[in-house]
Amino acid sequence: MSATTIGIIGIAALFILIFSRMPIGFLMAIIGIAGFAAIRTGNAALSLLAKDFFSVFSSHELTVIPLFVLMGQVSFHSGISSRLFDAAYKFIGHLPGGLAIAAVGACAAFSAVCGSTTATAATMAAATLPEMKRYNYKPNLATGVVAAGGSLGILIPPSVILMVYGILTEQSIGKLFLAGIIPGAILVLLFVSAILIWAGINPSLGPAGPKATWKERFKSLQGVIETLLIFILVLGGLFSGFFTPTEAGAIGAFTTIIIAAARKMLTWEKFVTSLFETTRTTCMIMVIVAGATIFGHFLAVSRIPYDIASWVSAMNMPPTLIMFMIVLIYIIGGCFIDSLALIMLTVPIFYPLVSHLGFDPIWFGVLIAMVTQIGVLTPPVGVSVYVVSGIARNVPLEVIFKGVVPFIVALLIGVLLIMVFPKTVLFLPQMIR
Repeated sequence: MSATTIGIIGIAALFILIFSRMPIGFLMAIIGIAGFAAIRTGNAALSLLAKDFFSVFSSHELTVIPLFVLMGQVSFHSGISSRLFDAAYKFIGHLPGGLAIAAVGACAAFSAVCGSTTATAATMAAATLPEMKRYNYKPNLATGVVAAGGSLGILIPPSVILMVYGILTEQSIGKLFLAGIIPGAILVLLFVSAILIWAGINPSLGPAGPKATWKERFKSLQGVIETLLIFILVLGGLFSGFFTPTEAGAIGAFTTIIIAAARKMLTWEKFVTSLFETTRTTCMIMVIVAGATIFGHFLAVSRIPYDIASWVSAMNMPPTLIMFMIVLIYIIGGCFIDSLALIMLTVPIFYPLVSHLGFDPIWFGVLIAMVTQIGVLTPPVGVSVYVVSGIARNVPLEVIFKGVVPFIVALLIGVLLIMVFPKTVLFLPQMIR
């Protein structure tokens, strides 16, 4: 049996076994080791297992992940998000659909200090759904906008997805973060446009709330100061070259803890919970990275990525058409596989092809991050939708899935825009070369 055939069998087995709900990290490691042993030898496979797990768990570069996760968890448990929503609500809550627009703005701001889809969706659902219910917002708009807003954590820096992509492809995490800013802003505008159009067609979806005075508006801005300070300190230091990504994560986590403690928003119990959740999330990510590393080495010896690149080159297809096919694969795959697992599984396959075709790797990283946002909103995985459903227990799941449809359309428009206008992604990273 040829190495390529073994590789194809391994990929097929992985996709089939994903539905067994076995942890994806262990699944990739087991199939990777079995495939490597079939192509090479059992001793070589065991040596690879020890080497890859040790290299991942002792990697200095990967320490950036728990630090940014800790920053997000402390922000989540200390209630910084509620203050963000309150500020947005005071300024635009009096407009039709204004509370939903405020929720999008608060989700974007919280994503800038969190980087986690589930944390953003859970936090904003708890903070915004009671307010929208109080002002008679329809459940489909209220829950749909929070689920969609939570997905912004995938793209807006500090994004865990972009961090992992940068580590896998050896691209600058700082440039990836910088590249995610303009597309993130575009998505926020597209989400707001979707709300305005939807509420404009059916005003009963999001009735206007009371108008706040300018004194109340300026007072509410105090809740934005800490988020703005963390964002400027972390990303400003990172982009200026003053911090490495790991140092930026450490500074961000430390600053968030100090701010939350100084404002008396962080109790000892909440701090311990933040540490526990950080450890749990980090271990999950590290095991996935280790498993994907082993699986990537298996794919390398099977020569499938290189065979795909050669096959595509021989077909003489336009590179743009090939990229559309890759995007379609990510959209379909995101319906069934967790976004992080999908990135870990597919990047070793597609990255050599994308590089071979001459596409910018920074642009590709942002593109697939945006595409995987669709996956957290679509069944059967739809992680962001399930998080919101867990908080809005009285809202049927199908109502929430219907509520995210306009935002999925907005996401597809955003993906198309950055494919047609790649400078929207590359403009800021090219400024620091």
